[in-house]
Amino acid sequence: MKIFKAPIFFLVFFSLSGCDQLASGVGYKEVRITSIEMKHFVEEVKRDLVFVESGEYLMGDYGLQYGAEQMSYDGDEDSRPVHKVKLSTFSIARFKVSNKEFEMYLKSNGLDLRSFEEGDRQEDWKNIHSLPNLLAHMDWYEADRYCNWLAKVSNLPFSLPTEAQWEYAARSRGQFLMVATDDGTYRQTNDGFTKDGGGPKGINISTSRDRKEFARKMGWRTGVLTPLPVDRFPPNPLGLYAMSDNGLEWVKDWYDENYYQYSPEIDPQGPETPVTKDYFGRDTKVVRGQANANPSWGGGVNVHRTSANPHGYAFEHKMIVLRDKTARCVVNSYKRIE
Repeated sequence: MKIFKAPIFFLVFFSLSGCDQLASGVGYKEVRITSIEMKHFVEEVKRDLVFVESGEYLMGDYGLQYGAEQMSYDGDEDSRPVHKVKLSTFSIARFKVSNKEFEMYLKSNGLDLRSFEEGDRQEDWKNIHSLPNLLAHMDWYEADRYCNWLAKVSNLPFSLPTEAQWEYAARSRGQFLMVATDDGTYRQTNDGFTKDGGGPKGINISTSRDRKEFARKMGWRTGVLTPLPVDRFPPNPLGLYAMSDNGLEWVKDWYDENYYQYSPEIDPQGPETPVTKDYFGRDTKVVRGQANANPSWGGGVNVHRTSANPHGYAFEHKMIVLRDKTARCVVNSYKRIE
């Protein structure tokens, strides 16, 4: 039987300390994955790809001109001006990267899941990565390596999506849909808010109550920040789940607040080099979607752009926050993946 041997030379370069910080696992252990295991894994990944036909659309905050409410959907200027984009055919993952999938990547590369340095935080982190169908959390470099690894084991051109691909897919091939739910709107129950944390439950997107109830059910202390199963709510019309909720998604592009002013029309890839820096002078990538949307206050609109340091750094240089960041991969091919 053919055996896949995990590479043993891999380091994630972080030196971390503090309350909400992650220490990277250094993998030197050899993990054997059989060819049958890998074949089944690749088949599952391929089954969960959604074919997205080529087309053109108006990218950016179209709300004022074309939205049903005739008002801007995004308060930030970086989602304007609206501009025409033409995209080639691609396929995109139906779900965000799950713990089950990311664990396969870690095992095959002899890596451990990152860990918090403090006991309480480590318990929370371990809990949210203990369920196979919850989303995996990662920085941009891990997300990029994961998609590149998929390309290697599948012989398909996997990569992170471009920002233009992501929005095109979230809007179900560029339709004028405000959020990536089953009908392009937020829907929740009419339950009132209570002192004990009760309130509306989500119908097509999560609410704070949904996340708190899931945490209580699991015996976790993560409350309103609790991630949910990747298929908890209905997909958008294209068949993609949770693009407006349940974790920000890394895309390929470097972030430039002015990019829409000069973005090319055909298959834009984002700036070639870093452009915009954060408050601390660090380069930034684009993340899309929303960590935790909620119909009561909105958020998660398909046109909103967010910048983030690709290492996940927040606040101080050595502080990393990844509990709101994940990814999904695309296959850049005009062929339908069978």
